[in-house]
Amino acid sequence: MQRIGITCPRDLLFHLPYRYQDRTRVFSIGKLQAGQDALVLGRVERADLRYARRRSLLVRISDHSGSNSNSDSDSAPTSASLTLRFFHFSAAQQRGFEQGGWVRCYGEIRRSRGELEMVHPEYRLYAQRPKQVTEAALTPIYPSTEGVGATTLQKLVKQAFAAELETLEEYLPTEVRQRFDLMPLQQALQTVHWPTPETDTDALIAGTHRAQQRLAMEELLAHHLALSRLREKHKSRAAPPLRAARDSWQQLKAHLGFTLTAAQQRVIGEILTDLRTATPTMRLLQGDVGAGKTVVAAAAALSAIDAGYQVALMAPTELLSEQHRTTFSAWFARLGVEVEWLTGKSPAAARAQALQHIKSGAAKMVIGTHALFQQHVEFHQLGLMIVDEQHRFGVDQRLALRNKAKVAARADAAPTDGDVPHQLIMSATPIPRSLAMIFYADLDVSRIDELPPGRRQVKTVVLPNSRRREVAERIRAICSRRQQAYWVCPLIEESANLQAQAATETCQTLSDLFPDIRIDLIHGRMKSALKEQTMRRFHGGEIDLLVATTVIEVGVDVPAASLMVVENAERLGLAQLHQLRGRVGRGAQQSTCVLMYQPPLGELARARLAILRDTNDGFQIANKDLEQRGPGELLGTRQTGLQSMRVANLVRDRALLPKIEPIAQALRSHHPQAIEALIQRWLRARESYAEV
Repeated sequence: MQRIGITCPRDLLFHLPYRYQDRTRVFSIGKLQAGQDALVLGRVERADLRYARRRSLLVRISDHSGSNSNSDSDSAPTSASLTLRFFHFSAAQQRGFEQGGWVRCYGEIRRSRGELEMVHPEYRLYAQRPKQVTEAALTPIYPSTEGVGATTLQKLVKQAFAAELETLEEYLPTEVRQRFDLMPLQQALQTVHWPTPETDTDALIAGTHRAQQRLAMEELLAHHLALSRLREKHKSRAAPPLRAARDSWQQLKAHLGFTLTAAQQRVIGEILTDLRTATPTMRLLQGDVGAGKTVVAAAAALSAIDAGYQVALMAPTELLSEQHRTTFSAWFARLGVEVEWLTGKSPAAARAQALQHIKSGAAKMVIGTHALFQQHVEFHQLGLMIVDEQHRFGVDQRLALRNKAKVAARADAAPTDGDVPHQLIMSATPIPRSLAMIFYADLDVSRIDELPPGRRQVKTVVLPNSRRREVAERIRAICSRRQQAYWVCPLIEESANLQAQAATETCQTLSDLFPDIRIDLIHGRMKSALKEQTMRRFHGGEIDLLVATTVIEVGVDVPAASLMVVENAERLGLAQLHQLRGRVGRGAQQSTCVLMYQPPLGELARARLAILRDTNDGFQIANKDLEQRGPGELLGTRQTGLQSMRVANLVRDRALLPKIEPIAQALRSHHPQAIEALIQRWLRARESYAEV
């Protein structure tokens, strides 16, 4: 039961059906059609054993609804019979089907050899024709798990209703329910679990019935209240005020070689203001691909380093962490700031040295992957943690890194366990406002809503694989103008070996086709040193065409690259395709992204590619991605199941979201005692994860 989120009887009230069976009416056998589920009452004509490939029990029943008879008498039927087929049965079951007896059965109608049959129906036997066989409400079918059958759950829910419903508290006051036209809680639960035949079952199945909307509203409200409360709790904790003794950021800015956009300057101001306070910063930095989030992170990092603290930057892939190491090392070298790099694949000697530098505090800026939160990593004084591409990490992983912080209120004081670092969470996958309202209610949000000057929108073209030769010729033309190109080879299988093989084969094919073009390869199975060397050569213009797997999805910045070719683009999600497209268009020249697909395209894949072709707006794409894939992948919560909801669906129920804050404010002002109860009803043990 715990596997399906049920830990006490009251949880059963909120374990809702996902479909319903209609046992409120009896179907005449003469009107049955293959494919429908039906409740049938019939008289047993005979029960026979059949020995074919498998032994089976065949029971023939009739209800006299054939074309030759509309009578309810006990005479033999003239037509309209139905066969009940059993492959697993006992001798007692066989004896129970006595000729002339009656049977009520429910199941799916199938057609076999021109006749209608039910295979292993649910059934009940009667000696005489029963007067009442229908039920007053639709029969709920609940999500179940191994060891807990559907019938068991139905019985348990009925028991829970009998024991719990009368004492189930209504936490939304009458004036709130009236203002927002919300059904009372007990009525909503009764309707969803046992809808009457008059209930709009299509709305129930779609999740849009008024009763479900009442429950969804309460669940969304509970999440919002929990995160708002955590925000207040977080503000009550101590963090080191990062007041710098010097201003390294101004020194770095003078030597960047480019001018910051107004949006970047605004966001840096917001973050630095946060970091100077003793309240832990919890800020989400959003910006579309190429908007310049890395330099903003550098400004925040230098603020912490100048105040005497360490900074940890965690990236989801080794390649992205390498890119960050290269960038930050180049920027910070002139400032005398040591940048340490730590990944799971670091050589033993380099790893031991890095761990010592991190523990002693010599390493002021620490960049790495998941390796940063492993048990043997000890920070001297972690004042700021930066998480890049936050949706790629599970919430428990971010929590593990945060728990490594042993910071002090002053740089010269002894570390304490009670203080927490400031957090800057970066995402190039824009989070739709509907998600941010619920799942990031505890964060301040900064948006870089402006691209650097000179950037031109990438033109996106969708082509079938049959036009592959045309695409290859386009590469020849691009490279002849001293521009560069990517050719990405994803595979549907989640296998680094297979992806590497596909990229290797493609690289060889293109090299044979274009011997005069400098072509090289990069994939996730290569050693770090070789990957770094390849990317350095590509960035330096020594490689014209880089064949790659999706490891180049994020973090790669090569201004001369103006063409991105993605093979089998139909196999990738919207966010990933948008990230890949963002690897080009970083220079002043017009750039193009070619999405090649293998026909025929499914409806969903066709829609995805059309969206990419029609817009470069990351927020529009994120909203479409939310509709297609749901919030789990977008938020990085699928690993733990944290944000999975029992009733609410953030795509379907977006119209409810604007009502959440007004209801929350009404509870805070007039019914504060209901807040904790609502959170406990819907969240309980999952609440602590929201702190990250």
